[in-house]
Amino acid sequence: MVGQVRQVGAPRAEGVPVDPRAVELLSRADAELLAAQFSPEAWEQFSHAHLAALRAGAAVVASRGKPAGRRSLRTVWEMLDVVAPELASWSGYFAGAAALRSAVDAGRFDSVTPSRAEQAVCAAEDFVDAARAAVAASWPESAARFGVAGADAATAPRMLAVRAS
Repeated sequence: MVGQVRQVGAPRAEGVPVDPRAVELLSRADAELLAAQFSPEAWEQFSHAHLAALRAGAAVVASRGKPAGRRSLRTVWEMLDVVAPELASWSGYFAGAAALRSAVDAGRFDSVTPSRAEQAVCAAEDFVDAARAAVAASWPESAARFGVAGADAATAPRMLAVRAS
């Protein structure tokens, strides 16, 4: 099952471990969150927070399989809406922030205020938790890899968030 596209909602074979791409993407999301928390500039905080969310969303897509269909979905946020409708509000939030991230990537650093950066970091922290829970729920036999005891992925312990202010 690892490395194969699977129909959304299709049953998984028993004993199949979680897709290693999902584990790696969640690890990278945690690293981006840490970078966001310790970045001195608002634009850096925002950019790292958005990348953390993007990687966490990609982890959910990797764990559940890319959606099949005639229309080619182009973004992680579009795919996430299909494979994890319970995360649709998050995908909408971060898809809406993509234009601001593009502005930052283009060098318009003053586009991000400190309060907007803080909001993005907090939202990304919450979304990474929700994505981790979604991945763990998709692969309950591998829940221990995510620090999840039993089926209660929503209360999984995670990296401690540290604020500089």
